[in-house]
Amino acid sequence: MVEFRVVEGPEAFDAAVRALGDGEGPIAVDAERASGFRYSQRAYLIQMYRRGAGTFLFDPPTIPDFSPLQGVIADEEWVLHAASQDLACLREVGLDPSHIFDTELGARLLGMPRVGLASVVEELLGIKLAKEHSAADWSTRPLPDSWLTYAALDVELLVDVRDRLGERLAEASKAEIATQEFDAVLHKDAKPPAAEPWRRLSGLHSIRHARNLAVARALWIARDSHASQIDVAPGRLVPDASLVAAAKALPRTKRALADLREFTGRASRSEIDRWWAAIEEGLATDDLPALRVPSDAPPPPRGWASRHPDADARLRLAKAAVGEVAEQMDMPVENLLTPDHLRRLAWRPPADASSAGIRDALAKLGARPWQLDATAQIIADAFVKAAQSVEDASAEAS
Repeated sequence: MVEFRVVEGPEAFDAAVRALGDGEGPIAVDAERASGFRYSQRAYLIQMYRRGAGTFLFDPPTIPDFSPLQGVIADEEWVLHAASQDLACLREVGLDPSHIFDTELGARLLGMPRVGLASVVEELLGIKLAKEHSAADWSTRPLPDSWLTYAALDVELLVDVRDRLGERLAEASKAEIATQEFDAVLHKDAKPPAAEPWRRLSGLHSIRHARNLAVARALWIARDSHASQIDVAPGRLVPDASLVAAAKALPRTKRALADLREFTGRASRSEIDRWWAAIEEGLATDDLPALRVPSDAPPPPRGWASRHPDADARLRLAKAAVGEVAEQMDMPVENLLTPDHLRRLAWRPPADASSAGIRDALAKLGARPWQLDATAQIIADAFVKAAQSVEDASAEAS
């Protein structure tokens, strides 16, 4: 039976801080959010485990200041599984590690076929973890005992997993690679806010006219504003598909909107005045959105062969070469080199397409030193072959 202490309020918090400070070795950390239920991505439970200290489940809404805990553990190694998913909500409460070990990423670098926590624990430790509460509403209070036990198990075995992965990474000569990757995750810049976040509306690509887009935009903004105010996930009010259906139909009266069969959701009728006001705004505005947004990203590669044969040849040959290296290194190709980096490089190669020029271009895109060592030369060679193949094809055609 897993043992843990739920930390609610200042007295329990101070005791937990002292215990974790007196523990030894890395600290396993996890966080539970209420994605799909709440608008915010805040942590509603933070779990920590350290050898010699035990397992603690912190209830963030009852703890006004995490800085004493941060002061005690900031310089220790934190062990997280899929760290990129939790770092933002941890930082939101003032918890920010100086270095990490990401067990999911470590498993990927080792080429493990399944990298979910339950699968990794089973393969490395021979223990089966139940994952029945992974999609629960963690903003629920009080939290059921079964949920708390599940949350505790997520960190109780994490340090053991870290040790086994560390051994395997060292045996595979991938310890330095892992260190660079963990550091990249830790220091990755947060994405800047989208200029037009409403364009993330699922199904928006099916709308073909600016007026319909204006209605979709107004509906999205109205839903987002209301969802933020009441801290409910927007899709639980009215799903994306319903907003898109209303934007396509362009109902001319509130009754027509209410009668629209595709306009569903728990707030589709109770907030009908809100949605109708948004539709009226979209129908009346002179500020019509552009149908297409300029982007510096390359066009989809499926059209390169006929329109841009040189870029197609570069991508095709370089992709095959990088795939071979990934297979030799026994890791997913996307971990060897971000696919978007290779697409951008093939679409617009540097003026200096030598190995040094490729290294510089990839470094500017964010590739790590070990990735440059593994791929720069083979990409440069592939680009040379691509240029020759295009030249030979042109000569044959003439």
